[in-house]
Amino acid sequence: MNRTLYTLLFHLGLPLVALRLFLRSRKAPAYGQRIAERFACKLPAMARGGIWVHAVSVGESIAAAPMIRALLQAYPQLPITITCMTPTGSERVRAMFADEPRIQHCYLPYDLPWAAGRFLDHVQPRLAVIMETELWPNHIHQCAKRGIPVALANARLSERSARGYARFAGLTRPMLAEMSLIAVQTETEAQRFRQLGARPECVQVTGSIKFDLSIDEQLLPRARALRERWQAGQRPVWIAASTHEGEDPIILAAHRQLREHHADALLILVPRHPERFSSVFELCRGQLPTVRRSSGEAVAAETAVLLGDTMGELLFLYALADIAFVGGSLVANGGHNLLEPAALALPVLSGPHLFNFLEIAAMLREAGALQEVDDAQGLAAEVRRLIELPRDAQRMGAAGLAVMKANQGALQRLLEGLGRLL
Repeated sequence: MNRTLYTLLFHLGLPLVALRLFLRSRKAPAYGQRIAERFACKLPAMARGGIWVHAVSVGESIAAAPMIRALLQAYPQLPITITCMTPTGSERVRAMFADEPRIQHCYLPYDLPWAAGRFLDHVQPRLAVIMETELWPNHIHQCAKRGIPVALANARLSERSARGYARFAGLTRPMLAEMSLIAVQTETEAQRFRQLGARPECVQVTGSIKFDLSIDEQLLPRARALRERWQAGQRPVWIAASTHEGEDPIILAAHRQLREHHADALLILVPRHPERFSSVFELCRGQLPTVRRSSGEAVAAETAVLLGDTMGELLFLYALADIAFVGGSLVANGGHNLLEPAALALPVLSGPHLFNFLEIAAMLREAGALQEVDDAQGLAAEVRRLIELPRDAQRMGAAGLAVMKANQGALQRLLEGLGRLL
């Protein structure tokens, strides 16, 4: 497949795109809003000549935040336009940069030549930065036509994804060859990009900027104070974060088993997607006394589950806990960021499906900071062990924090590469 055929198929598939938006809007009404932006129509007024950063959804937006703040500081004369594809990502961008007048935001238009061109003519960026591996052939080609350098930041490429790209070499090889910088997390991924057609001189191993996560020094004191207000300073508290459909029943089953031995144990359950908050709350409430974080209601002695149904609080909710389970890993989703709890010196648990974070998982596992479980029984047993053997929990937490500190510096290397393009 070449780009012409891809574009034709994309146009033919627009009715399916519209149907998908409609179906998603029934669960999450925000998908039915700002549709014109997805076709580069009715774009908000924007300052031109700055940096465009694309972060597809919430995870990429959070990962991009330290880079964006560093770019704001390094280039005080340039506006920064942030695009995403999802309402939750949009909400996160607006919340993180609400007080920064140089930040502009809209949805990224669909990957159609005329939409991509209209967007670029509206924004006229000096540099395009795409987070991780959100590659759109027409957007990249339209940048190349206009002489706009394109950088792929914090890039990752699994073996499975590389095989998928290789099947469409007529489309992907020219696209990768048009990119000016591919800043990858590991040498293994660098080799995959080179084999797929990226210019060798444009591929640079910078490491993962997720290691450069900075923790607000007031975060842990705030968390300790809230636990004291809940009179939960001595209660065992564990968190299951970024859970996906199919995981919540397993986690609740594990929590019920845990409470047979530790009747005062508190679970903080945080679904990944806001459209699932209400259904997960009903699931929890049907089994155990549950409080929604968004309600502002205090956790009482009889509360067994706190549902984390707020946006932008995940690090704070991690800080409230003694043990962390990272979701998207008991189902075949590929896992989520294991480094956030590690940065807080928490022992980290996950399921076996970690194909999005193979290298990071291996580093944490080898350091003794990560333990994988397969089911509710294994999860309950591991949480119980860490409650009853606090020195083991402390050792795991310290090992994870050491891995974080040993691998920092990727953000500075990335900024140096972007600076050369500017």
